[in-house]
Amino acid sequence: MKTTHEILLETKKARPTLTASGERKNAALLAIADRLVAEQEKILEANREDVEAARDRYGDVMLDRLTLTPERIAGMAQGVREVAALPDPEGKVQRRVERPNGLVIEKTSVPLGVVAIIYESRPNVTSDAAVLALKSGNAVILRGGREAFRSNAAIVAAIHHGLEDAGLPAALVGFIEDTSHASADELMRAVGFVDLLIPRGGAGLIRRCTENAKVPCIQTGTGICHIFVDDTADQDMALNIIENAKASRPSVCNAEEVLLVHRAIAAEFLPRLRRRLTDERAARGLVPVELRLDPAAAAIIPGTKAGERDFDTEFLDYILAVAVVRDVDEAIAHIALHSTGHSEAILTRTDSSAEKFTRLVDASSVYVNASTRFTDGGEFGLGCEMGISTQKLHARGPMGLEELNSYKYVIRGSGQIR
Repeated sequence: MKTTHEILLETKKARPTLTASGERKNAALLAIADRLVAEQEKILEANREDVEAARDRYGDVMLDRLTLTPERIAGMAQGVREVAALPDPEGKVQRRVERPNGLVIEKTSVPLGVVAIIYESRPNVTSDAAVLALKSGNAVILRGGREAFRSNAAIVAAIHHGLEDAGLPAALVGFIEDTSHASADELMRAVGFVDLLIPRGGAGLIRRCTENAKVPCIQTGTGICHIFVDDTADQDMALNIIENAKASRPSVCNAEEVLLVHRAIAAEFLPRLRRRLTDERAARGLVPVELRLDPAAAAIIPGTKAGERDFDTEFLDYILAVAVVRDVDEAIAHIALHSTGHSEAILTRTDSSAEKFTRLVDASSVYVNASTRFTDGGEFGLGCEMGISTQKLHARGPMGLEELNSYKYVIRGSGQIR
């Protein structure tokens, strides 16, 4: 097993070979997509071993994050092809100014260099991160969690084969085999080797990276996502959106965790919500959603009394915290107090409420009459994503190709002196 330092050296050394034409980078991505499909059985077998080993330690929802299927691998390959079809950001002139003295100044996109990502559970991140880095002109170092090690290793093998098929070095995608805290700590301290570190996982991982990293670090992921149902909302539409946002895949960071309901419709809407999310789902053989209710909601429908931390918890499960609020202003204030800055939504037919909500709610993605589940690189037309940034400097929201480039100024003159 190579040491983390050896992999850092190899990846940094390989990075200059990626100053390739857009056509060659695209050829490499398409070869990677083909390899993911061709090596599907190896990947699935490795994933079955990971899932079986994790079965005693994880519930069904978290096992879903870990599990790959032929359909999910096909989706991974399709995501790679979609990234290949996107415009190449490398070398793009963002701004051009010609000064009175004749100097031509161009603000030009350039790759960051070497991007490292520490991630947990979801093996599809392995291919997403690799192809976004490569397309944007970056080398990448991948450090997944031990629970998905076999799956990640099989996916990386397919990626390496695709790079070699295209005549590029496999070392452009470094894979850390050491899943101990020591390897993560070394990446956090890899000044001179890592130009950007992206932690993608639970709150503990993200906090550890942002507090201890010596290299530039993007804060991603934790999603306490709210939906506010205004008094003028279409209630049938609202129920469809809420069930999708909460129950379509509760283990992901863009799933709804908190529901806020305008008090003017609470007596009518909350019983409908309970029937839809608990009674009807149970009757259809689906997992019912546990409702954790504030005192005002608990006075209208039965459910679990909300605990002290329930409005500050990313459940990643079939659990929804519910509160009744006075109006859009109280909803905005509640979100400001409890939000992690990921994705927030208002369901309303009042334009002024929608305008106020989108203007005042501070989050990477703010929705009007749509599910928070759309906060995703693929859904935003980015092909896939490196992660969802919940901070404000350099990148915010789903991170695609452009967010993996910085810029430099290129100045052309004809002998000018100052």
